[in-house]
Amino acid sequence: MRATALGLIFCTAALPCLAQTVLKSEPLVLAPYEIAFVQDASCPAGKVLKVTGAIRGLNRKKVCVTLGLEQATLSAATP
Repeated sequence: MRATALGLIFCTAALPCLAQTVLKSEPLVLAPYEIAFVQDASCPAGKVLKVTGAIRGLNRKKVCVTLGLEQATLSAATP
């Protein structure tokens, strides 16, 4: 019973973390393998730029991907 209650509490706390934040500009600092979603003009309508951080000396990986409305929220982040 305790494990079930603990599992329900954990799931309730983890649900808000499932949504991805879409930034308006690419962050200057991005940890290796960290992912940021950016809304900019480099991708066609309905898609966002998925930027994956890289280790020192390598370029970041950038790919246009489609996100559903339930997966993303637009954030007013500053660069």
